[in-house]
Amino acid sequence: MFVIDLKNCEEFIAGDNTVLRELLHPDKANLNLRYSLAHARVKPGKASYCHKLKTSEVYYILEGEGIMHIDGESQKVFPHQSIYIPPDAVQFIENTGQSDLIFLCIVDPAWRLEDEEVV
Repeated sequence: MFVIDLKNCEEFIAGDNTVLRELLHPDKANLNLRYSLAHARVKPGKASYCHKLKTSEVYYILEGEGIMHIDGESQKVFPHQSIYIPPDAVQFIENTGQSDLIFLCIVDPAWRLEDEEVV
């Protein structure tokens, strides 16, 4: 059994300027996974950098509110919503609320530095 607690995951600033904690990644634990799972946070009034991944990604909003931008389209996002981001889509998310915007990121196949480009 593999169980990990968010508070035991190292926090770091990702290439897109979000505060991340990687929960599950097949390169960091002996897990038979194709995907990676991370916990992300964007402070009020801030946004992630405009970027794209070679792989698909899903955001699941846990707390806060914001606007998701994907390939020139924008939509308000709220807790309990899932957002699909296709491979090579130019994307960023902005926090328009008064509290942290917190969401999960699922990248499939698992996130790799060389698959991400800040634009």
